[in-house]
Amino acid sequence: MAKKPKQTARNYDVNAPIIIDEQPITETLTTNFMPYAMSVIVSRAIPEIDGLKPAHRKLLYTMYKMGLLTGARTKSANVVGQTMRLNPHGDAAIYETMVRLARGNGALLHPLVDSKGNFGKVYSRDMAYAAARYTEVKLEGIMQEFFRDIDQDAVDFSPNYDNTMKEPNLLPTAFPHILVNPNQGIAVGMTSLICSFNLAEVCATTAALIKNPEHDILSTLIAPDFPTGGLLLYDRDEMERIYNTGRGTFKVRARYKVVDGRIEVTELPYTTTVEAVMDKCSELIKLGKLREVSDIRDETDLNGLKLTFDLKRGVDGDRLMQKLYKMTTLEDSFGCNFNVLIGGYPRVMGIGEILEEWTAWRTDCVRRRLFFDLTKKKERLHLLQGLGKILLDIDRAIAIIRETESEAEVVPNLMIGFGIDEIQAEFVAEIKLRNINRAYILNRLDETKDLEAEIKRLEDIIGSKAKLRNVIVSELNTIAKKYAQPRRTEIIESGELESFDEEEEVRDYAVNLFITKEGYAKKITPQSLRMASEQKLKEGDEIIFSAETMNNAEFIVLTNKAQAYKAKASELEDTKASVLGDYLPQKLGMEEGELPVFIFQPGDYAGSLFFVFENGKCARVPVKSFETKTNRRRLLAAYCDKSPLVAAFHFTEDIEIAIYSTSNRLLLLSTAMVAPKATRDTQGVNCMTLSGKHKVDRAVALSDAHIANPKRYRMKSIPAAGAIVKEEDMGQMKLE
Repeated sequence: MAKKPKQTARNYDVNAPIIIDEQPITETLTTNFMPYAMSVIVSRAIPEIDGLKPAHRKLLYTMYKMGLLTGARTKSANVVGQTMRLNPHGDAAIYETMVRLARGNGALLHPLVDSKGNFGKVYSRDMAYAAARYTEVKLEGIMQEFFRDIDQDAVDFSPNYDNTMKEPNLLPTAFPHILVNPNQGIAVGMTSLICSFNLAEVCATTAALIKNPEHDILSTLIAPDFPTGGLLLYDRDEMERIYNTGRGTFKVRARYKVVDGRIEVTELPYTTTVEAVMDKCSELIKLGKLREVSDIRDETDLNGLKLTFDLKRGVDGDRLMQKLYKMTTLEDSFGCNFNVLIGGYPRVMGIGEILEEWTAWRTDCVRRRLFFDLTKKKERLHLLQGLGKILLDIDRAIAIIRETESEAEVVPNLMIGFGIDEIQAEFVAEIKLRNINRAYILNRLDETKDLEAEIKRLEDIIGSKAKLRNVIVSELNTIAKKYAQPRRTEIIESGELESFDEEEEVRDYAVNLFITKEGYAKKITPQSLRMASEQKLKEGDEIIFSAETMNNAEFIVLTNKAQAYKAKASELEDTKASVLGDYLPQKLGMEEGELPVFIFQPGDYAGSLFFVFENGKCARVPVKSFETKTNRRRLLAAYCDKSPLVAAFHFTEDIEIAIYSTSNRLLLLSTAMVAPKATRDTQGVNCMTLSGKHKVDRAVALSDAHIANPKRYRMKSIPAAGAIVKEEDMGQMKLE
């Protein structure tokens, strides 16, 4: 066939009319754009109910067929090459998919690929992963829960792109993987962004919903849990909206600690990277908005992430972090969009809907698996029933075989002689001569009974929706027990965090601090106090705390509702003795009816707090237990609320405390006799024995008790009833 001459510019007729083929835009979109859009949505970007995209599924199934679930690791390049049989989009795309699934990268809460070598890090933008020829992989142990039912007809299979092999449409995951690992996809006209949740919480929630569809999801599935940890700012209303609609936003903060004049960030929000934070901080330093920092370094090593900020002298690291949270991605938002493919159609669903769909799908998988087992057992039983007929007269069977001239006639003759079908006859004909003994016959008869019982059990389960779901619940409990791990992301109430004010650093100077029983606080300079005549108080009010301190000093207020509020003197207005002062319950955001009962300055958080309760118990806790890594304004469970608090004491060295009861008894107690407890809300130990309806009504330091004969009231051990108070030892009680 003659070749056409090569066309050159001289072949064109510049004067020829231009022919325009008009086509409606709607037709163009329908015929050209929509197939592409649907392909991206259905076959690439949006995860399905098993929590996987097609690229993930093809890779993992290939590794399973390569024997990497139980075998040794192999080079990643081998896996990539084998995966090309199912995923023809190029080796680079396949390897990038593997990197995200690998343990070394840290992108998943429960990695699916066990890796060896450099796979980069999810929290680093510039840390490149090694080439596929250097790294090695196999499947993680948790993948057993993906593939256990794969060969038992639990899911449908389809031909691959060249029709040379079959691949599963979904993997029969035995737990709601869709919620356990984070997933992000950008399709055409829609996206999917699913945060990860703790495996134990997801399994417990799913089991609870199966048993009771009205179960409160928030009670068991508390909040998302990210592979990179961090601090989640919890807002219950927003979390409810996310759980109900599948859409919403919450914030995650970096975790840090202040050490020797520097800030060390050890966990970042899942949505940011070390380089993004460093770039933003460098920009702020150039603009003169971050003068407190002298240097920023990425000190990440084999021990994990560490981003270090060197601080200039005198800079408060905790306060600077509030500024960094506001101005950088050390605090970042995670926008949820729970978009999942259900039956080939994308749907945005809440947690309850997702778990309902997963349960329905998993129920079908379990039913198909059990039916597969049932069919196999029925086939086996059918063979054994035929064998049973033969074994009743084995001599006759041997005679039939011996008298048959042609091998092809053996099976038909056995069928005629014993009234069995062809399959049973084939099975009998293949039995070895050595197996025709008494033990073999008895074993086969016992196996028949066991099979009949197992078939009945399987038929009962398949025929009962409740029993099928009980199987799922049992599997979920087993998986949770086997693979559960502690939460990585700490939950913090958003209302308990101190917000950053972009004003200049507060000036530090000497002040006198006064707090009254009714909750009024005054901050007065020494000069103003010297000029004052007397303190103005509400009628019936009294000062319960006074201290000479500094403007930037911290103080902690314990309230009558067993809560603690942290504040700094700088948060109070400079005032005079002639005014009532700031009302602390309003200033600190206390609850209605909440008032201060004890105030102390933690300083460097050394020493102890000693609590005396009405029921005669005393508790000693280290002040260190009130220290937090983040600037939380409110601490719940500041002390035990089982019995009313009578008095509290703050000390660095042990003191003696005089405890008075309504039975006119007094006990002198050394704080050294009470062992410290780590938890703030400990109930303490029995110190003063009380009789009848009597209770402790007062406790003061020995130095304030004015006791003439202290030895009378000291006891060698506790608990003790104390001694009757003599008149000369009444002290302050006479004045009251």
